Amino acid sequence: MNALSFFSPEEKRQIERSISQAESMTSGEIRLRVERTCKGELEKHGIEVFKKLGMDRTKNRNAVLFYISIKDHQFAVIGDQGINNCVPNGFWNEIYRNIRTEFSKQNYCFGICMAIIQTGKQLAKYFPIDTNDVNELPNEISFEFE
Repeated sequence: MNALSFFSPEEKRQIERSISQAESMTSGEIRLRVERTCKGELEKHGIEVFKKLGMDRTKNRNAVLFYISIKDHQFAVIGDQGINNCVPNGFWNEIYRNIRTEFSKQNYCFGICMAIIQTGKQLAKYFPIDTNDVNELPNEISFEFE
């Protein structure tokens, strides 16, 4: 299976709607990257993708990347330094558990949508939406085609 066909067209729309909904609660930015396989160590590669997508250049350094490697059956959640500097230890633990639970049941779309909405709610506590908020990053899913 290639990365592009991992989600159906309707699932892609549902995920992008979840990103828009989550971002309506916070000034944080959320993206999803889907790759066929991870090139190297998961966390390190996730950080490279984060930077490649320009997620480290948001105004408040409050972007979050959900990264999925299909073939390797791995995922990561990468938060930028603005988030990591102010949230408590264990901030991502519940989100990881929920994703892992849904992915183990092969509920990939539901799991990622739930995690995205949960992230928006959590980020709203630290990065509330501003009346002058600008969507700094696209809400479309990013795919690696190799």
